[in-house]
Amino acid sequence: MTLPISLPLRRSWLAPLALASAVLAGCASAPPKAPPLSAPSLPNAQPVEAVNREAALQTGFARWVDSFLATARAAGMGEATLHAAFDGVRYLPRVVELDRAQPEFTRTVWDYLDNTVSSQRITLGQDKLLQVRAEADAAATRYGVPATILVAIWGMESNYGGNYGNTPTIDALATLGFEGRREDWARGQLLAALKILQNDDIDRAHMVGSWAGAMGQTQFLPSNFLAYAVDADGDGRRDIWGSMADVMASTANFLARSGWQADQPWGTEVQLPPGFDVARADTTVRQPSEQWATEGVRTLDGTPLPVLADADLLLPAGARGPAFLVGPNFRAILRYNNSTSYALAVSLLAQRLGNGPGVQAPWPRDLRALTRSQLQALQTALNQRGFASGTPDGMMGPATREGIRRFQRSVGLPADGYPDLELLGRLGAQ
Repeated sequence: MTLPISLPLRRSWLAPLALASAVLAGCASAPPKAPPLSAPSLPNAQPVEAVNREAALQTGFARWVDSFLATARAAGMGEATLHAAFDGVRYLPRVVELDRAQPEFTRTVWDYLDNTVSSQRITLGQDKLLQVRAEADAAATRYGVPATILVAIWGMESNYGGNYGNTPTIDALATLGFEGRREDWARGQLLAALKILQNDDIDRAHMVGSWAGAMGQTQFLPSNFLAYAVDADGDGRRDIWGSMADVMASTANFLARSGWQADQPWGTEVQLPPGFDVARADTTVRQPSEQWATEGVRTLDGTPLPVLADADLLLPAGARGPAFLVGPNFRAILRYNNSTSYALAVSLLAQRLGNGPGVQAPWPRDLRALTRSQLQALQTALNQRGFASGTPDGMMGPATREGIRRFQRSVGLPADGYPDLELLGRLGAQ
């Protein structure tokens, strides 16, 4: 028997409308017999307007949900699943606030690493590695991804399960879909979340995670859950919230299917020879580590470079900072989270969990990160001078990096593509 799902959903939105009607009715009632001597101010106008706005928002959200239900039914979602997911669905204003927030101040890579690869996280991670050794080793054997890498991702994503978020995934994704900035993406993720519920991998109450829809101890988006999550403990459910066997295996499966190469390192810290063209430190310049060795690239301790068939150089702080030679496994981590700082943090944390070294070369800690508005000003100045850097949006990308390099070459600077205040001053963009 098909349940009339739209009826209880619509009823849940009547309360704000009734409240708005009651307030308006109160404002329209007869004046008191003894009015005040002075003309009344309008302190109640704002609450009435706020109630009206809230009622309109909730009505719009309810209509969006009703529209999405039709899409979900067409995609094969059953009525029981839809009731479980949407009978109590809520609009979450905080999710919209966080999604729209674009912080003005950015962090240098060394500030980020100081926080994410801290001594406390290393010590805790070594303890956690011992606790989940059996599950992590089983995943490593099955997928070829080292246990230290899996535990490092676990540490980065949820502080080893200590904080993976408590936002209901259905509410978060429905809110983002209704808000509209990323509606197509949110609708796709919401459909994936419904499939997870329909498959009985988790129930609605326990499907929680970040405000942006990432779930569980290693923060899978619903679509990635469907593609990569694994039932490693054999209980018939893929549980990345409570089963460490499933958490480790699912994370390893993600990396393996993202190009992880077994028995290869993520990379290594290196030193560059004098006069090296730092413009070659670019993701578009990939070659075997043997070729980099012929160009004078060396390990810090003089041992041979690791055998990497397809390696590129990384200078995350420009020519003045440490250099790294990275291979396919570093790029697999980037597919987990497309941030160079994140991938470097995972790699270094895993290295430290295995009692390896941290970064040896000093960071240029006297440099300050450009704010978003400063980077936008730099992009604008580059474009005006004919060094195309893409749309000035305050975001660092390949076009901006190449524009910076071409300007650096034009004034005789090392072409490392790194933006700093000195460069901003040379462009007259401060």
